[in-house]
Amino acid sequence: MVAIQFDKEAVLAGHFLLRHLGREELRGLAAAATLANHARNAVIFNKDDPGDSMMAVIRGRVKICAYSADGKELVLNLIDRGGLFGEIALLDGRPRTADAVALEETDLLVLTRARFLPFLTANPELTVRLFSVLCQRLRQTSEHLEDALFLEAPSRLARGLLRLATAFGKPVARGLRIDIKLSQQQIGSLIGISRESINKHLGEWTQSGYIAVQSGIITIHNRAALEGMTGLGA
Repeated sequence: MVAIQFDKEAVLAGHFLLRHLGREELRGLAAAATLANHARNAVIFNKDDPGDSMMAVIRGRVKICAYSADGKELVLNLIDRGGLFGEIALLDGRPRTADAVALEETDLLVLTRARFLPFLTANPELTVRLFSVLCQRLRQTSEHLEDALFLEAPSRLARGLLRLATAFGKPVARGLRIDIKLSQQQIGSLIGISRESINKHLGEWTQSGYIAVQSGIITIHNRAALEGMTGLGA
């Protein structure tokens, strides 16, 4: 790991979950937090590891995933800068529910359960904000389950790309670039369809001019066309 230097108090003060805290509270929480750096593809924690902390992404991106008995990967979530993960185990103190892997070099602010829970008790607004994060996770899980049960592969892929565009989209001259590099296998793992199906539909949509793919980065040129294929609406 590479040593990193950040003003922990400033990082905490800028985070959506904690920015309402007073200066003394931030100072105390900063003293209790640690910083960690993880190289690209490094495992941050594994499923069933002790769940004694929550992480905030300062720089980089993190993949939350699980694996079947035969090694098939399911990507449950992608956490961008400013996002949180590990909050479930932090709240209930039970083992991790999935693996966490750094998609690129990643810096994390780590808050341990023993030191963070007193802040939840003393700050009801903080508790409400954390609950909103958990509710968002539940909504995402419900949407993925709905897709798997009711949608065919093209609709699922279209919805998946639109969700990625919402989370990681950067406006460009001819549309919206999904500013995260994912392999076709990773996209398939995220939305639950085969790499071969991903390849087929991305190729067709590229020929139709709906999207462009360059060096693994997808740019959406015709958002309306993808929205029309979602089946349940974007």
